Amino acid sequence: MQIQVEALSKSFGRAQVLDDLSLAIPSSERVALIGANGAGKTTLIRSLLGQYTYQGEIRVDGLSPRSERREILTRTGFVPQLPPPLGLTVGQLIRFSAGLCSAEPKQMIEVASRLGLDAEAIRNRPFAKLSGGQKQKLLIAVALGRDTKLLIMDEPAANLDPDARRTFFELLAERTSGTTMLISSHRLDEVAQLVQRVVELDHGRICLDDHVAEAGALDAVLRCRLELVRAESSAVRTLGEWGFEASEGGLVFEGGVPGPDRLRFLGTIARYSGLIKDLKLESSEGVDA
Repeated sequence: MQIQVEALSKSFGRAQVLDDLSLAIPSSERVALIGANGAGKTTLIRSLLGQYTYQGEIRVDGLSPRSERREILTRTGFVPQLPPPLGLTVGQLIRFSAGLCSAEPKQMIEVASRLGLDAEAIRNRPFAKLSGGQKQKLLIAVALGRDTKLLIMDEPAANLDPDARRTFFELLAERTSGTTMLISSHRLDEVAQLVQRVVELDHGRICLDDHVAEAGALDAVLRCRLELVRAESSAVRTLGEWGFEASEGGLVFEGGVPGPDRLRFLGTIARYSGLIKDLKLESSEGVDA
């Protein structure tokens, strides 16, 4: 499934959360959505799911999330950042979710088991009475325990224990063929091996849209030139730790980034997105990587 967003804007009162944002995600592409809290990640995701009204246009496989929401959701697996206040038992939630998309409940139960949650043993327990980790495991099981062509996940691993976190990313890796993924995460290093592209939001706009190097290019050292609005000490110190050297009054930094560390580097500097005026990352051949 493909996603097309054009001139998307969304405000809450006087607060402009998304500002004339345009984004195209082809079918089967896997995208990491990053940015600081308040950058607009969750608002973008909820707009894609038809939960908000908005200005601009969104098409998911040619369908409108507002007027054709049910058809989109039956083909979409979604993991929210915060568990919703559901008044269902575990068994009811699994049966209801499976019924919406003609899936087999046993597939969701199997995914839950791989994550370390025995859904059968707690089938009569109210969803609201589960722990944060149990809720997250169940919501992931509902999303991944069916055949979907689009996965949208908002900080999906936030409440998982280390073992479940590893299993979750193994489950995602099994779905990389033919599935479009949009993954919002503060831990870019976790999804580095899954995604093909990184999109960073800042104040409701895209400040970075970078395709990940192909596997064969990961051995290269990428040249990076970064210009800051101001030389804040913490940003300067971080760039120094990566071996960057300053010039032009201490506002321009240049250095090399090893290919395997590309996404870890982007994740590290994401916290300084408000300070970054310009960023260029190039391969040794001089082509944008």
